[in-house]
Amino acid sequence: MTYALLNLVFLVPAVALAVVATLRAADRRRFLRALGLTLVAVLILTAVFDNVMIGIGLVAYDPAHISGVFVGIAPIEDFSYAVFAAVVLPSLWSLLRPSRRRSRAHP
Repeated sequence: MTYALLNLVFLVPAVALAVVATLRAADRRRFLRALGLTLVAVLILTAVFDNVMIGIGLVAYDPAHISGVFVGIAPIEDFSYAVFAAVVLPSLWSLLRPSRRRSRAHP
């Protein structure tokens, strides 16, 4: 099994959760902007620190299971956990926080 295929197992439900959160968001544009900014910040940090970790030999990937696409020396598949976190956490936060209507109705 390739890392990309394994990543799909987690990223497809993450995207589905983000779609639900976007559709339920009171201000969709604001939610998507926040999600995008979160994603950019996390991907930049991941690019820096994953390249360091791979460079010092802390992490290694089997070349038979990666796509061959790299950001620096980090395989693109290494960014999936960052994408997952950057999409799922804001989506869950949006979906699980109490709505303003409910919080005002029950002081």
